[in-house]
Amino acid sequence: MTQLNETANESAAQPHFCQSCSMPMTGTAQYGTEQDGSSSPDYCSYCYEEGSFREPEQTMEGMIRQCVPYMVEEGMEESKARSLLSQHLPQLKRWKAASAPL
Repeated sequence: MTQLNETANESAAQPHFCQSCSMPMTGTAQYGTEQDGSSSPDYCSYCYEEGSFREPEQTMEGMIRQCVPYMVEEGMEESKARSLLSQHLPQLKRWKAASAPL
């Protein structure tokens, strides 16, 4: 039981990450919305609104270009930010779905 409680506490302390841009979402105001107005558990408010992506034609490479400046602003080198995003974004729900075979 102690292990279960520790695991629950660890997951509660970890932020959710947007499954489109990878932004940490630490409060409900940062969550996007579903069509019914409820919070989206997967996407941030910058990427997702009323059940749809704000930029439906966005590509993963475009998302990387869009996110790099924010990471640089936080102190990361541009090449490191680009490399990190290039490795991480393909693992996120939005981009996995986009690259899934038909």
